[in-house]
Amino acid sequence: MNPLAIIGRVFLDFLVAIGRVTVFTFHGLRHIFAPPFYLRLLIKQMMSIGYFSLPVVGLTALFTGMVLALQIFIGAGRFNAESAVASIVVLGITRELGPVLGGLMVAGRVASAMAAEIGTMRVTEQIDALTTLSTNPFKYLVAPRLLAATLTLPALVLVADIIGVMGGYLIATHKLGFNAGSYMKNTIDFLETIDVVSGLVKAAVFGFVIALMGCYHGFHSKGGAQGVGKATTDAVVSASILILVTNYFVTELFFSGK
Repeated sequence: MNPLAIIGRVFLDFLVAIGRVTVFTFHGLRHIFAPPFYLRLLIKQMMSIGYFSLPVVGLTALFTGMVLALQIFIGAGRFNAESAVASIVVLGITRELGPVLGGLMVAGRVASAMAAEIGTMRVTEQIDALTTLSTNPFKYLVAPRLLAATLTLPALVLVADIIGVMGGYLIATHKLGFNAGSYMKNTIDFLETIDVVSGLVKAAVFGFVIALMGCYHGFHSKGGAQGVGKATTDAVVSASILILVTNYFVTELFFSGK
């Protein structure tokens, strides 16, 4: 085959996919703000995304903080800069590792569940049945998930930040010989509001991306059980990649001038 034809076909398929996602995003956002509002579905999704994701996100944050403190102590010891452990741990957790790792863990759990649930509804024609019953699928299935993920993930990441900093504190004070009061003082003195706010904004963006990819791939799945499995895989992969991509742009937005 002509290599240029292959490149052109891939590029055109890429543009088509971007267009479909853009249109899907527009419809999802429009139905978030337009009545009727399904409050019961919103609360159910917030519980599923936030509360039930807390154990895995909390464990991830705890051991990330512990490993981060240990690694920074070992690396900083080469330059006699062990006192920087507290400040680097709190910055690393609140700015980057808390929202990014939390988002990736939630993507693996939530995006796959959304894609599987909506994909099963698609291949079993339940979404068509909703349309027949004059219920908008975007209003009933997509909008509550988008809004719930966007609102819930910042709270989840805030808890993860606290647990991650606590993990670093435990390792620093019980294994590395730091004074507890001095460690906490360095942590509080070095932390700024913008560090926490930037992480929470990232979490909100990641939550929207996770729900969007889960709903999008589930909504467009086809081909029975195999299609649902493919949609689930695609949802997790695309959500994870978009989290890493959007993380850069949000970081650039907050800290490019510093």
